[in-house]
Amino acid sequence: MRVATHGMRQREAAARWHPREVTADRPDRPADLVLRGGRVATMDAGRTFADAVAVLDGRIVAVGPDATVGRWVGSRTRVIDLRGRTVTPGFGDAHVHPVASGLDRLRCDLTGARGLDTYLSTIAAYAVANPDEPWIRGSGWRLADFPAGIPDRADLDRVVPHRSVYLESADGHAAWVNSKALDLAGVGGETPDPPDGRIERDADGWARGTLQETARDLVVRLFPPEDRESLEAALRLAQTELHGLGVTNWQDANVRADEEEVAYAALAGRGELTARVVGALGWDDARGGEQIDELVARRAQTTYPRYAPTSVKFFVDGVLEDFTGALLEPYLDAPGRPTTDRGRSLIDPGALEAHVTRLDALGFQAHVHAIGDRAVREALDAIEAARRANGRSDTRPHIAHIQLVHPDDVGRFRDLGVVANAQAEWAALEGQLEHLTIPFLGPERAARIYPFGSLLRAGATLAMGSDWSVSTADPFIQMEVAVNRVSHEHRGEKPAFLPNERLELIDALAAFTVGSAWVNHLERDVGSIEVGKAADLVVLDRDLFDRGAGEIGETRVVATFIDGIAVHEGPELGG
Repeated sequence: MRVATHGMRQREAAARWHPREVTADRPDRPADLVLRGGRVATMDAGRTFADAVAVLDGRIVAVGPDATVGRWVGSRTRVIDLRGRTVTPGFGDAHVHPVASGLDRLRCDLTGARGLDTYLSTIAAYAVANPDEPWIRGSGWRLADFPAGIPDRADLDRVVPHRSVYLESADGHAAWVNSKALDLAGVGGETPDPPDGRIERDADGWARGTLQETARDLVVRLFPPEDRESLEAALRLAQTELHGLGVTNWQDANVRADEEEVAYAALAGRGELTARVVGALGWDDARGGEQIDELVARRAQTTYPRYAPTSVKFFVDGVLEDFTGALLEPYLDAPGRPTTDRGRSLIDPGALEAHVTRLDALGFQAHVHAIGDRAVREALDAIEAARRANGRSDTRPHIAHIQLVHPDDVGRFRDLGVVANAQAEWAALEGQLEHLTIPFLGPERAARIYPFGSLLRAGATLAMGSDWSVSTADPFIQMEVAVNRVSHEHRGEKPAFLPNERLELIDALAAFTVGSAWVNHLERDVGSIEVGKAADLVVLDRDLFDRGAGEIGETRVVATFIDGIAVHEGPELGG
């Protein structure tokens, strides 16, 4: 029998908790925890605020004015004076890669570095510090730091000539490799591009050192399998980092049987998984419907109280920067003339409809990567086909990234009950968007990039996910961009990008709380601060809604509670 809670206190609390026995007006016994003297953003249906919240046996038993909640204070109650700070529900990340991000932290991590010289010095230092590693592996370089987004193997050869180097881009769709890696993989001038991939080449046709999409597999297939200890360590590290940012639940956006699933099963089985996690099982594009029976078996074998592999992740297209994003109309060339290239649909649209329909009937949620407007339409068409065949199920399909949405498709999110899964940090003018995307779309399509405001006004349910480590896991940096449409790195320097698509702060916060709880089928327990719900709470270092308190993205988390127990706590919390 599998048991996956985070310690005996949670098991005892679940056994003792009976909501009807306790009310906010007549406490039967004192609370375990009271947070008072601040701004409690309940995120309930009315978006109301309160002064205090009380917790007993891991559940919220009172929310309201200090005087009312104060009745729950007893001799053993931990009372925390908020001193005007904000309490929010625990954040949910609706699209994230914790195991992969944890592995990135353990390897050659280029996250936060910018420019070729900084990348090379970081790589060289890692190679010196790890002399016994046969492969130098890592990630985090940004396309905008290289001409046309294409780095060269010769630069890597200068700093690591005798060991193979494989470094994935920050967006996870390209890899930068050195000559040693290409030689080991047998990639040369005569090597053809694999289906749905591209080997970037120099003027003579030789591999330049950048492998796009499935071309990465030419090198990846040489890697030894990930060992169990590294996978578990990566998930522990990622969970700690996410809790420190107030994230208490998430959806892992690509769970592979031999990597992420191993880590979740191990930690959940031992009660070490404190977060509430939904796993999106990765769909293998090279196979067809025969894999569905395997997905059903994996769901049955690896479901735990804290981990539910109830979603399936589809990649419908690639990304716009390397022209693999699927568009309704062709890309432009550098001078701005139409080409014949409309990108790639990684799954045949008819097959996608059949797969989504069958999975929906089996109770699986569709989690779809769709960047271009054709990819978004194909995803919506597949979900519509499932609705026709199965009726309005409660699987809550969602489409992630939604970089380009045709106006005719905006209202379909609401009509079909499809959640718009937004990665807000990308919705600002920066190098990758300015130089590698907008010029190849033209002004009409560029005016439709990341239409968060339009989707919300059309009645769509909006959830937010970081796509960490592709971008930051910090919800506040993401919320700041959603509200201002300016990168936190360029405050005061650049104009708002499509300001009509900005969100109000309360709506951005809702996408990280009630929106993400909804997409993960967790709304009965988390997402808002209401009596009877689990006490997944976040204490901030300021009044988030006081714009005189500083930029949204500068907000820090003082404490994170799950089931009323601190999983992250800074010394400034007090109490």
